[in-house]
Amino acid sequence: MSDYGVPADPAGALPWTWAQQRLVDNRNYWVVTASASARPHAMPVWGVWLPEPDRFWFSCSPNARKARNIVENPQCVVTVDDTVECVSVEGRARVVDSAGDADAINRAVTAYVTKYWDDRTVHSEMEAFVRSHTIIEVTPDRAFGIIEREDEFAQRATRWTW
Repeated sequence: MSDYGVPADPAGALPWTWAQQRLVDNRNYWVVTASASARPHAMPVWGVWLPEPDRFWFSCSPNARKARNIVENPQCVVTVDDTVECVSVEGRARVVDSAGDADAINRAVTAYVTKYWDDRTVHSEMEAFVRSHTIIEVTPDRAFGIIEREDEFAQRATRWTW
């Protein structure tokens, strides 16, 4: 980002752990998809970022525009809802096959239900609800971290690649 005064030297760059923590702790994520004809679509979702390995998981109706777009075009963006300490992840999404990816799905669904519902009595009901929908995994290709404070933007903007 040399046009913005960001130095090429990595000194002062944000560590990946900074971005990872914001991705894990975030409640409402933005998912941006595009259809096969490149028509964009952005919607907030609940989801979980699992750091081992770095993946984002969410579920939605199989009829949702974002699910249909992902089937047509797997390129997507996931962002946190913070506009000051921003993290934006570009990657590839896929509808997860419950037969072939049962362990990964179990881990993601357990993390999702635990994150959003404190009441243990509703966990099995919410788990069944999440599993009844399309489950999507996003694998990152690159991510960007930006702190939108005047004194930090140009020195701390960072890009990570996989």
